[in-house]
Amino acid sequence: MNEESSRAIEMREKGDLEASEGTRPGPVFTPPVDIFESADAITVLADMPGVQPEHVTVDLNEDVLTITGYCEDGEEEGRVRVVQEYRCGTFQRRFTLSELVDQAGIKATVTDGVLRLELPKADRARPARIEVRAGA
Repeated sequence: MNEESSRAIEMREKGDLEASEGTRPGPVFTPPVDIFESADAITVLADMPGVQPEHVTVDLNEDVLTITGYCEDGEEEGRVRVVQEYRCGTFQRRFTLSELVDQAGIKATVTDGVLRLELPKADRARPARIEVRAGA
């Protein structure tokens, strides 16, 4: 990622979330993310195990993108849990977006506990090729 594009999205530190008040009981986790960049967009993948799509919200307010999701620790009737590799609770992460992101075009999907955010770049942030003509 070049320096200008790396400023298109800034991650907030863990401490920013610990100070916030939660509305749901239980632990609040900072989901790990992978961030990829192409010429046209920035892609953020956030691991939120056990979170169903209907329990995810993505809010954009004053250039701060907040992702929140929760999973419920549901016991299945007639079954006894033997192993649990992740804990249920609330997942939350915040990113500050710059003007290099086309905020109106952001798309979000959840598949198998992974939130995928597509942050398209604004036209002025996309690479452009200038045509060179022969002078007369």
